[in-house]
Amino acid sequence: MNRFMTIVQRKPLATTAIFLSLALVTGCHKKQAAAPLPAETPAAAPAPTANITADPVAIDLGQSVVLNWRTTNADSVSIDSVGPVNANGTRTVAPTTSTDYHLVAKGDGGTAEADVRVTVRVPEVPTAPAADNTDETIFEQNVRPVFFDYDSYDIRPDARAALEQSASFLNSHPGVRIVIGGYCDDRGSAEYNLALGENRANSAKTALVNAGVAANRIRVISYGKEKQFCTEETESCWQQNRRDQFSLDR
Repeated sequence: MNRFMTIVQRKPLATTAIFLSLALVTGCHKKQAAAPLPAETPAAAPAPTANITADPVAIDLGQSVVLNWRTTNADSVSIDSVGPVNANGTRTVAPTTSTDYHLVAKGDGGTAEADVRVTVRVPEVPTAPAADNTDETIFEQNVRPVFFDYDSYDIRPDARAALEQSASFLNSHPGVRIVIGGYCDDRGSAEYNLALGENRANSAKTALVNAGVAANRIRVISYGKEKQFCTEETESCWQQNRRDQFSLDR
């Protein structure tokens, strides 16, 4: 009987040990607290954009041009040679020289730039040819008279060769201006010979112009039969008088 009571008395002690063991095991597996979520990163500000155009892009001096620009995401916008402007807009400008219009758009997201160039055409002032101090002797050596057949103002082959030489000299001396005098022999009326002398002078002028000499450098005049180079009544003398004579136009 004593043995039985001993066994009964031990059972509560065993039960208590079991409960203590379970408590210890449960305590070892206690749930851990959740980690805090990371803070959200703020979104980056959008980058600005910029564009600028000009209409037209090339003008003559004194004309105007329209600038047209567009930007986005910009807090401040400026254009060189114009200054601060709205985010979008147009502006009429009249540059006096070729100009680069540089646009800068700034915002929280950075800076954007754009350019457009306007070309201004400035007319050149024409300059008169420099005065040519060609010596009379040198001129006469290179610009020789030409001769004509009786009652004719057609350029003969020998006259054409002389005119080609004259044109070459005149083209190399662009400052030289000349007078072509048309002459006739003393046969026929004064009126007829004045007209014939003018036709002869114009024939020589046309040949020189065709060879490249500017027409505004040549002046023509007819002397008809008023000024004779030879006064004998012979064919050789008449031939000397049927001519175009060239001289410097001072």
